[in-house]
Amino acid sequence: MKRIEIINGPNLNLTGRREPEVYGCTTMDEMVAGLRGQFPDVEIGYYQSNVEGEIIDRLQSVGFEADGIVLNAGGYSHTSVAIRDAVAAVTAPVVEVHISNIYAREEFRRHSLLSEVCRGVVCGLGIDGYRYAVMSFL
Repeated sequence: MKRIEIINGPNLNLTGRREPEVYGCTTMDEMVAGLRGQFPDVEIGYYQSNVEGEIIDRLQSVGFEADGIVLNAGGYSHTSVAIRDAVAAVTAPVVEVHISNIYAREEFRRHSLLSEVCRGVVCGLGIDGYRYAVMSFL
């Protein structure tokens, strides 16, 4: 059985309530339950933190055992060299996900420090981006 970890960064715990016109109305609990139902032969773990160091700890904890990591580092995607270094350090392939199209937003969101060390990027496809990222590991 494949093991895929989903790691979400700051403010993604508010998905479904925060700016629904940007992030949609589906909560992360609903999204994860849907993925587990759609991929019953895949062990899907889920972790969210608003704290940069906790995200790094989680990457290091699962990054040498998981078959893949789906990472939405939120605002840290644009600012965190430390998360970039953690992604580069682990052996599990990482797919970066952004619910919104970061290239159609503010200038400071248009560059991700993580993309260069990730296997791929899914951007602007809403909550479905997580499903596409999981599918990329199957």
